[in-house]
Amino acid sequence: MVKFHNSKSLRERFNISRLAIDFSWLTVSFWIAVTIAGTLAFSSLKYALFPDITFPVVVVNATAPLTTALDTEAKLTQPLEERLRSLEGIDDIRASVYPGQTAVSVSFVVGTNLDTSTRKVETALKQLTLPEKASYKIIPLNLNESAAVSYAIESNSRNLTDLTKLAKDQIVPAIAKLPGVLKVSLLGNPNASVAPDTANTLPEAGGATLVRFNGQNALAFQVIKRGNANTLEVVSRVEKEVQKLRSTLKDVKLTLAATQAKYIHQATKSTIDALLEAVLLSIVVIFPFLWNWRATLISALAIPTSLLATFIVMAIYGFNLETITLLALALVIGSIVDDAIVDVENIMRHIEDGASPRQAALLATNEIGLTVTAATLTAVAVFLPIGLMGGVIGQFFKPFGITVSAAMLASLLVARTLSPVLAIYWLKPKSSRSPRREANIWVAFAQSYTDLLRWSLNHRRIVIGLATLSFIAGIAIIPLIPKGFIPKLDRGEFNIAYTAPLPSIPEGAGVQGSRGVEQGRNPNSQSPIPNPLNDSLEVAKKLEQVVRKSPVVETVFTTVGSREGEPNKGTLYVKLKDDRQITTVGLQDQFRSALPTLPGVTTSVEDIQFVDTGGQKPLQVALRGNDLQALSKAAKAIKERIAKLPGFADVTVTGEQNLQGTVFHIERLNNQRVAYISANLGKDLSLGDATDKLVAEAQAVLPSGVSLDLGGDSARQGEVFGSFGTTLALSALCIIVVLILLFKTWVDPVVIGISLPLALVGAMLALLITKSDFGMISLIGFVFLLGLANKNAILLVDYINQLRKAGLERTDAILKTGLVRLRPIMMTTASTILGMLPIALGLGAGSELRSPMAVAIAGGLVTSTILSLIVVPVVYTILDDWFPRFKRMGSRGVEN
Repeated sequence: MVKFHNSKSLRERFNISRLAIDFSWLTVSFWIAVTIAGTLAFSSLKYALFPDITFPVVVVNATAPLTTALDTEAKLTQPLEERLRSLEGIDDIRASVYPGQTAVSVSFVVGTNLDTSTRKVETALKQLTLPEKASYKIIPLNLNESAAVSYAIESNSRNLTDLTKLAKDQIVPAIAKLPGVLKVSLLGNPNASVAPDTANTLPEAGGATLVRFNGQNALAFQVIKRGNANTLEVVSRVEKEVQKLRSTLKDVKLTLAATQAKYIHQATKSTIDALLEAVLLSIVVIFPFLWNWRATLISALAIPTSLLATFIVMAIYGFNLETITLLALALVIGSIVDDAIVDVENIMRHIEDGASPRQAALLATNEIGLTVTAATLTAVAVFLPIGLMGGVIGQFFKPFGITVSAAMLASLLVARTLSPVLAIYWLKPKSSRSPRREANIWVAFAQSYTDLLRWSLNHRRIVIGLATLSFIAGIAIIPLIPKGFIPKLDRGEFNIAYTAPLPSIPEGAGVQGSRGVEQGRNPNSQSPIPNPLNDSLEVAKKLEQVVRKSPVVETVFTTVGSREGEPNKGTLYVKLKDDRQITTVGLQDQFRSALPTLPGVTTSVEDIQFVDTGGQKPLQVALRGNDLQALSKAAKAIKERIAKLPGFADVTVTGEQNLQGTVFHIERLNNQRVAYISANLGKDLSLGDATDKLVAEAQAVLPSGVSLDLGGDSARQGEVFGSFGTTLALSALCIIVVLILLFKTWVDPVVIGISLPLALVGAMLALLITKSDFGMISLIGFVFLLGLANKNAILLVDYINQLRKAGLERTDAILKTGLVRLRPIMMTTASTILGMLPIALGLGAGSELRSPMAVAIAGGLVTSTILSLIVVPVVYTILDDWFPRFKRMGSRGVEN
């Protein structure tokens, strides 16, 4: 038997497990307190779809008595842009210019305070000199102040005029006073919004709207939530108030017309289900390896205890239980049980070798403590940079990085304190009559591995060659995987937006003649509604006829006229039945080909956006240039080319009307003229492929003086890959720094670092086989994998070093390490992969978002485990030959 030196080493001095064992009741009391606090913290967490991200936008609407768009651009838009571009913290400045009117939209960096941004704009414009009789209005927009829920108001005994009065007097005021409600808009009648606090509301839209529900003219109210309010909480309060109204207004029918709350609830519920299944599977897999229910229970207790400790951290940071944090918790289940498994397995091994539970706990924790700590700290070092990323991506994934780090640190603390204490009291000493229980299949497997490892140490070039080939194969697979931003979700709901042609504008009339609409009478009266609202209504009816024929459509909620006062625009919100065979994206493709082609009308079948960032389509490019004719011509040429390609849908361009010889409309981006080309994507075209095709088509027709810039999700995709490149590099650097600090040498960190690329081939193969996108979600999986892959290598390298310090020759130390560490490595890998399984299978609402991450991690873990068990020992020997450290120790032989 190998004996280790008695001198107090670093691992002994910092063995907190010894303290935990000496003060066992204090340890147990501490974790009981954490359990109670964690339960209270969990009850305070709110459910949401995504993290709370502030998108501050300030719009400056300006008008002046100018007759052409060119005059307006020169005398109104450019002076405004010049003043605004000097402000700090600006993301971009967009401007839309019409004759006599301009709208300049200033987007500030994500997370900037909206009130502060608004004051900056007000201060900048105070010194501005504008043309005579010009005026401007500053409108702060919090994009989180979104529509939470809409209800249709119908009655068999009342006409729309009576219903409107009833809604204004009784329904709208009752809903407007609820906490979290910013305002309630009455749709189907103009200028009918009621806000609980008019001092803090958005400016009211001046245009008329008409509403139809399931093909009938109707009235509706739309609840706009406050930016910091929780959607599910607001909708729940509204539902309760609606129930009260239903009981008092017997002859009025209030029907839920549109809400995102149902999908948010379904997505969070299915993620929690996957989380619970992951817990169960991670526990179930432990027993066949340990063959001891007490040891299994001690390991399993690490999961709920670590989760409850994590809920405390989440509550402190103000995080929600949303897709990203729940996903972080579900993915981390397998790895938070890892530390406890390694500790308990090591204690079990010492008990089986004849030690008492207390002796075994002290020996095992002393032996494994530094290893487990190093493995967890390097994993945390990977995830913390995610929490420090900037921009939208950083805001989106800060909760992920911090939640994973908190869970892993909590699991480390559980494994170092609670697990050994429970082992002392719960595990039984070995009976002289009970032989070591190991299944024959495991003995055979362990022997096969030992034989393979011995062969590998004698054929190092072949092993290194195969490892290098696998890494090259992983890189070679990358171009074959579709690249996306965020996967398409089968939400069972989507919008069909349309724009009808405006009446011709009289020369010199400006844009007000086309946009301002006098109030019309309700659709049930005999008097016709003034154009263009009437034309827009007819367009909506024709689109409805096609949509409502589909047997899988449950409801259609149509709004004619936008809240911005644009009567020629409208939206059909389509809700699908739950028991359907076709996917949302499949039906969208059907409708795109089935919707009627109407003169001058553009339609767009659109996904519901996570955050309403202004109606951008997933694919958007901006053509930059000074010549408006050249811009419009190039945009139209590109549109015609990509509209013929499969997968591109609802292709639109700005500035087409400028080709008629008169400049009606100018778009500007960051002080330059632009023309936008936008498109939705069909189910078989990924964002990456679509972007590549569009750029290729554009290069063929772009004239000199016109350049192309990516926007929309294409730009965000580029930002994602750029951010993650930096983050991965920073994470790898953090791993090396932590390992050097712990091992006091750079050789071991290099050996451990070699194991990281070995995960690439499995992750890429898994994405390719499951046809998952290589995008923001799977990239997070890669970072997660980086944190897990090094754990096995640390377990191997550290124990080899311990055995060699105790006097074993290098090859013997490696072979013994392989045999001793095989069981905990296989256990931790199996528990992590099985924990991923419910997420990787892609079941339940929002599964498309969760699945790519789990698929990448599971695939990568398979190859990194298989390869690291062989490659890490081989690399260790190679570097040890180059930089020998143990040759003199190895020559002393084994201490008896």
